[in-house]
Amino acid sequence: MSLEAVISNYIAHQRSLGKRYRHEATTLAAFGRSIGDIAIQDVRPEMILRFVDRDGTGYETRSKKYRALSYLFLFAVTRHYLRTSPMPKRPRKRVYSAYVPYIYSESELKRLLAAIPAATANPQSGIDADTLRTFLLLLYGAGLRRGEAMRLKIADVDLPQSLIHVRGTKFFKSRIVPLSVSLTGIIRTFMARSGNHYSAGRDSRLFSTRSGTALSDTGLGVAFRRSCAIAGIHRDGGSRNQPRMHDLRHSAAVHRVTAWYRSDVDLNDLLPKLATYLGHVGLSGTQRYLTMTQDLLAEAGARFEAFAGGHRHG
Repeated sequence: MSLEAVISNYIAHQRSLGKRYRHEATTLAAFGRSIGDIAIQDVRPEMILRFVDRDGTGYETRSKKYRALSYLFLFAVTRHYLRTSPMPKRPRKRVYSAYVPYIYSESELKRLLAAIPAATANPQSGIDADTLRTFLLLLYGAGLRRGEAMRLKIADVDLPQSLIHVRGTKFFKSRIVPLSVSLTGIIRTFMARSGNHYSAGRDSRLFSTRSGTALSDTGLGVAFRRSCAIAGIHRDGGSRNQPRMHDLRHSAAVHRVTAWYRSDVDLNDLLPKLATYLGHVGLSGTQRYLTMTQDLLAEAGARFEAFAGGHRHG
């Protein structure tokens, strides 16, 4: 298959998931023009490096180009257009490597939810309180990525079975996420209240703005940051180091593992299940979510003491 055809298929796939995908599409089109319409099997690592590094662009721009191409070729491999990705393996520092995920405490989560009505009180706010509250509870309670929750449709929610079908995820895979009884009840109540917004039946988005349009990253971000400010949730380090919406997912993972420690269960058995639940392709993706909090450290230490003590007296 030609490179041009694969790029076209990939962009169509991304937009079918509800993404605008404008900047990335521009990057991929520029890459196609830079090497010509060759077969995708003929793309070589040096061609990619030459495109990424050309024109003396800055590090952030090169990283964005590299990332866009990485996902293109990952898509090509998963669709069997290629056997292996031609992406060059070059050492790159992570753009956001200095950021340490913020793990919300239970009291902070309660304050955050309590702040939502005030944060969305202005009628000009694109998102209402019930929508934002349910959206954030789903990120935390089901461990979803923000984009996954934004793309959910009514048809993806199976209330009788307490399940959500997450489609077209970060790694082009779908998964089924079980919901707790309480979270199922919250979503059921939300859907009953918001039924008048669902104009196209089961193909409608689960979450929408006050006017019924799709949520935007910008609108969500503004409402979330306003909620954090009202709740007094912040930390030192400037604007780039403040708690993020994505950290709700990190917090869910850490809180779950902490609870497992306290329950004295077999983590070797449960951690792979957590990885699957979060939609990771392996445990390495889950490891970076497990920021060492004081609670997690204390529970791990207590388990080690019990283990060591048993061996000393054995």
